[in-house]
Amino acid sequence: MQTEAVSGKQQAVQRPQWLPARIPELDGLRGLAVLGVFFYHCKPRLVGTPFYQGALWGWSGVTLFFVLSGFLITSILLEAQSEPHYFRNFYGRRILRVWPVYFLAITACYVRADWFVGTNASHAVRSVPWWAIALFVQNFFYGPLPPSIGPTWTLAIEEQYYLLWAPIVRWVKRPWLLAILLVAALIASPLFRRSHLPWITPAHTFTHLDGIAMGSLIALGLHTLGLDRRRWLLFGCIGVGVGFPAAATFAGGTAFLDSALTVGFAGTVLAAVASTGSRSPLNWLLRRGPLPFFGKISYGLYMTHIFVFISLGWIDAKMNAYGIAGNLAVVAMRLVACTAVATALWYGFESRILRLKRYF
Repeated sequence: MQTEAVSGKQQAVQRPQWLPARIPELDGLRGLAVLGVFFYHCKPRLVGTPFYQGALWGWSGVTLFFVLSGFLITSILLEAQSEPHYFRNFYGRRILRVWPVYFLAITACYVRADWFVGTNASHAVRSVPWWAIALFVQNFFYGPLPPSIGPTWTLAIEEQYYLLWAPIVRWVKRPWLLAILLVAALIASPLFRRSHLPWITPAHTFTHLDGIAMGSLIALGLHTLGLDRRRWLLFGCIGVGVGFPAAATFAGGTAFLDSALTVGFAGTVLAAVASTGSRSPLNWLLRRGPLPFFGKISYGLYMTHIFVFISLGWIDAKMNAYGIAGNLAVVAMRLVACTAVATALWYGFESRILRLKRYF
């Protein structure tokens, strides 16, 4: 009887048999997210073009990143829940993935503060102290980050989340308790956004938990509910059909905009997961061509694109005289340069460091 109980407990959380270990469509979604952020930061150059309205929504790529990250990392944690060296392996792999490029970018920013910040290093750290950035807590400060490392606030949120979430998944064995915690985070985030409390910064973790919590909830459901992929595909389509229209209408401009986008992107991720391997045109686009490539180099592109923008500032000034054509040329040059830098960073630095994952 005791053996059966233990066996049943082990089978309570497991990867669905129909779900492959690697889901290539998620690379395409990651590429879509990073391109959204890229074009959002190019939006002043897209005024007066057909791309401007789309670029205005590019910031939501961060929400898609959060949903993807929550899903992937929670899947890893659930599948390793009872494995030995749980914490060593998880945190070791996360450090290898995040820290090298992160600290490389931070070092470049402050070593060449005269170029990337426009002032000396000592003045650059006064608004947000260097130790806060080193400890991934810069999003708790009101001072503006130097533009070149502005995107790091999202990494701070992810690192804080996983620092707490990994032990929770390890020690809380009942999936329904994990679900309650995640639903509580989904409910609390828009309430914190509405609260306007003085200690809640615009990038505070409490106001941006929606995406990661929803991605984690998807992973938990897939690993515990035992539904077939058609049912999950239906749920994904419902999420897309409800979330994005809500974001474009009544949720727009409110504290619930991120919540609506989270539902839409969660539906997108769930639909991609449930339909992985199918021959539909959409799945093909996510598996082949430029999107999955940009997904591969997404971290480097995300961390370095503002550096590239600043470095190409002299070209920007020369193209101002050519109006919209000049602006589009600037965006095209930025995309080519950012892709080249991120590609070199991936093949020459990131991928080599990630080989060390085999030890974890």
